[in-house]
Amino acid sequence: MGDRPYFISVEEACRICQQSAPVLTTERVHIDDCHGRILAEDLASKVHDPPFDNSSMDGFACRFDENATYPLSLSIVGMQAATGHNETVKVGDGEAVRIMTGAPMPPGADAILPIERCQVDGNQVHLQEAPKPHFVRRQGENLQKGNLALTKGAQLTPSRVGLCATMGYADVLVYRRLRIALISTGDELIQPGEELVHGEIYESNSFGLAGLVKWMGHIPVRYPVVSDTMETLREALEDASESCDIILTSGGVSMGEFDYVRRLMEEEGDVHFWRMKIRPGSPPLFGLWNATPLFGLPGNPVSSHVVFRMLVAPYLRHSLGADGPQEWIVRAKLCDSVKSTEDCLTLRRIVLRPTEEGMMAYQPRHQGSGNIESMASANGLTLLQPGQSGDAGTWIDVLVL
Repeated sequence: MGDRPYFISVEEACRICQQSAPVLTTERVHIDDCHGRILAEDLASKVHDPPFDNSSMDGFACRFDENATYPLSLSIVGMQAATGHNETVKVGDGEAVRIMTGAPMPPGADAILPIERCQVDGNQVHLQEAPKPHFVRRQGENLQKGNLALTKGAQLTPSRVGLCATMGYADVLVYRRLRIALISTGDELIQPGEELVHGEIYESNSFGLAGLVKWMGHIPVRYPVVSDTMETLREALEDASESCDIILTSGGVSMGEFDYVRRLMEEEGDVHFWRMKIRPGSPPLFGLWNATPLFGLPGNPVSSHVVFRMLVAPYLRHSLGADGPQEWIVRAKLCDSVKSTEDCLTLRRIVLRPTEEGMMAYQPRHQGSGNIESMASANGLTLLQPGQSGDAGTWIDVLVL
């Protein structure tokens, strides 16, 4: 461990992790398959959007005359549909064209009046009020051809995927999803569904962490539970470092006799830090095993979730230069007193409820780091800074889950 500090701040831990990024590769995928992926190139629009002046309403296209009086009768000289196969009909003074939403504006027309404000009588239309130029969507008012619209690192949300299509892209270059190994350690861990005997518990961390990995847009690779021996752990780490981009272990990083992850990393790996100023979750470890980034997460289920949120998620976003998935911080008023600490960032599980006064934060559950139900029933984590008051009535920052 050298002269590295015994405890470091969350910010310092993130900075250290980010100096050891995983190896990234890219692939080109069809836009049908790129939802949630991270863009690996800048995208400029191939077209104007709209590509031509068109109507935003069903109604009549005509010339705007600020001196006209209404109602006004005009001759109907044609129809424009959003089919792409319209005949060119020029609109002159005293004339109008029936037009559908999205249809190209006919030459000579510069305003639209919605159909519900018109009365049709044979080949005549009676405008009940002045047509509106702002009902015309102008060529390029949304996007100009050649202008940058999405940048490298953008997470492709549904609206951004729609934007890719609008710009004319059938496929885009994205970062390949990282393969992230999940290795839980402990002789007491049994797979859900099996019969327990005294002293055994169900292994849950890898399932929750797999969901967090998927939420970040990557591929979880769950390994069988590793027994408490150096040999079996070494074998699992060797396999994971060969087949995965990042390793997440769960358990074995504290100071107990059977905390083999920390011992093995100190003896044969490359530890960059161990322990940070956070409650719960203070004993995480980060380093390299065979040049593969390894996060040693605590074994308590709440701690593993919290450390993922505060350490692994920022690391993954930074590694890909990604702008998502985003996490939101809001201000909330504590309605129950929350225990804070003098030297650690304190993340208590809370329930947020919106009111006219603002967000209210309640702590209805036992806060033990082994109580995963307190995480499952919460929708926020307090971000109490070291020494900050957790008294009821205090306004604090909260991470929305």
